[in-house]
Amino acid sequence: MASALLPKREVDQSMFDKGDVAYIIISGALVLFMVPGLMFLYSGLSRRKNALSLIWACFFSNAVVTVTWYLFAYSLAFSPSATNGFIGNFAHGGHKNVLGDPSPGSPLIPALLYSFFQLEFCCVTVAILMGAIAERGRLMPCMLFVFFWVSLVYAPVACWPWNINGWAFKWGVADYAGGGPVEIGSGVGGLAYSWVLGRRHKRELVNFRPHNVTLVTLGTFMLWFGWIGFNAGSAFGANLRAVYAALNTCLCAATGGITWCLLDYRIQGKYTMIGLCSGTIAGLVAATPSSGFIPLWASVILGIVASAICNYGTKIKHLIRIDDALDLFAEHALAGIVGLLFNGFFATNAVISLDGVNTAIQGGFLDKNYKQLYIQFAYVLACCAYVFVVTAAIAKIFCLIPGLDLRATDHAELIGIDDDQIGEFVQDFVEIRRAFDEWGPVGSTSQPEKPDYNNGMDLHAAGDRHALPDTSFHSPHPRPETSNEKV
Repeated sequence: MASALLPKREVDQSMFDKGDVAYIIISGALVLFMVPGLMFLYSGLSRRKNALSLIWACFFSNAVVTVTWYLFAYSLAFSPSATNGFIGNFAHGGHKNVLGDPSPGSPLIPALLYSFFQLEFCCVTVAILMGAIAERGRLMPCMLFVFFWVSLVYAPVACWPWNINGWAFKWGVADYAGGGPVEIGSGVGGLAYSWVLGRRHKRELVNFRPHNVTLVTLGTFMLWFGWIGFNAGSAFGANLRAVYAALNTCLCAATGGITWCLLDYRIQGKYTMIGLCSGTIAGLVAATPSSGFIPLWASVILGIVASAICNYGTKIKHLIRIDDALDLFAEHALAGIVGLLFNGFFATNAVISLDGVNTAIQGGFLDKNYKQLYIQFAYVLACCAYVFVVTAAIAKIFCLIPGLDLRATDHAELIGIDDDQIGEFVQDFVEIRRAFDEWGPVGSTSQPEKPDYNNGMDLHAAGDRHALPDTSFHSPHPRPETSNEKV
């Protein structure tokens, strides 16, 4: 009865190819799959005592971004009625009138599908950014920070090259799948966030190494898998340009991984797995802005160049004394910049026109369009400056508000963010500790006295059925029946 009172809106779907629509839905799902890839990657790269906090941050931020995108971030980025060239408006807040019209990004797909696909881009960008909180960031204030960062940083930067009225779009910037919004946004944004947080305590910088290389490897391959949807889906149709972008992505990743691994061997005499993964990610990042613009042979060169620059770029954080713990700037910002600049040299209409839509767009030097290089360079400078300044400003304001300081306490840094803010761990080593304490010397029939870790309370290592975590040695949680007693 209620549905009969609502006016039915006729939606003409005949202009969209069902194969293209299905293809972009699957591509969007692949992009979402990159978020757990980042969870595993960051978890493996961190110390064990902080590993779960990074998984939590990526997961929770994904939820925050999704709600923010639905409410107004999509409109701020892609509303076609805004003509200022810098940011959209609230015309499509709450996804009002976002349904079956041709999307602002491509006439091949409907606006609602375009919003879904771009939502996953934003989710991945913020998940990358979460690497900046590693080992010393507070979680819940960071989630509120994400709300403002998506609105004031990501949405404007995404508007510039991808909104039909964006200044970079009108100027002819070549940014295929997000060298500016995604890679510079997360890499430079992460650098700014790390700068505001400050350096970790000196004791945490000594002998810092990944706690689980297997997770790093798994996360890297999950990212590679999802990145194919990321770049190939940015052709907005099941066409030859999408295939070209997918192959370019794989070439960049492969040559990047080989290059970094060999560079590490030159220094360490070892073929490190972390080096192989790092180079692969550098190649994937470099392919993001370029995979739909440059020839296959240029991607081979791009992977080598980007990986080498990023490898040496990991030293920059020591020169500027910013504790970029997971190398967001070196891996994402630098590789994204290299990919954007490569478009100025190697982008060509022969690749761009393979989608059957963008047939009139010129490339770079290969098409004798020499001004494209300085356009790309100016775009890089604008993105870097805006992202760093605004991200740092938002973070500084948060740190001045009581209760919203983004930096964890020294005690939290010492015991680990997992213990301090989550009360759970990636593995339950409490039982291992208890079993170790019960071991006696070989052949001994006596048992050593068991230490009382829990102050006389009856605690269970994996938490009880009331969801009270009780694995912390530093601040044990009482069971429900003793919660009113003094302990």
